[in-house]
Amino acid sequence: MTKVVAFNGSPRKDGNTSILIRHILAELEKEGIETETIQLGGMKIHGCTACGKCFENRDRRCVFDDDMVNACIEKMCNADGIILGSPVYFLDVTPEMKALIDRAGFVSFANGHLFRNKVGNAAVAVRRAGASRTADSMLHFLLASEMIVSGLPAIGIGLDAGDVMNDEEGIARAKSLGQTMAQLLNQLNRYPLPAYKPAQSDDRMAKKRKQE
Repeated sequence: MTKVVAFNGSPRKDGNTSILIRHILAELEKEGIETETIQLGGMKIHGCTACGKCFENRDRRCVFDDDMVNACIEKMCNADGIILGSPVYFLDVTPEMKALIDRAGFVSFANGHLFRNKVGNAAVAVRRAGASRTADSMLHFLLASEMIVSGLPAIGIGLDAGDVMNDEEGIARAKSLGQTMAQLLNQLNRYPLPAYKPAQSDDRMAKKRKQE
């Protein structure tokens, strides 16, 4: 069964970011797609240290196993689609979302682009400024991971929890995103892309470490 996993980077479990994610997932579920939301915001997650161990081990895991990042990477690997959601924190994503992007991204690169050809998109809750930058941070991760981005992200305006429900355009965009993503996933399920075999593994980090 086709599955989409969403990561809520907001410390507010039931805040505006969560509302946008729920509207996206509701449209996916209407099309028979299984969904799951992982609460990322507010959890103890440390950032990437650029140690390069993922390039040495190539075991689809970050060497630091004292938080939830490896469980998140496994969820991403097993999903057909990925949604990243974050409120704007000082004109960018939350620190928990940034930590996931950096560490999952490195592990993916080290293991032959684990998320290649998965379908992805993003949701942003914003009060005033920083929505574009925040969306870009998440979309750049999806694109760098060689994923398929299903159109523009969902952006909803609101400050207090629930305010985003007053943003009719933002809610409509979230629903549209879910519908478009469902159509794309169902098409890919019917007509899968050919398996990709890289000409060579990405060992730049391992070489760099040896040189140092």
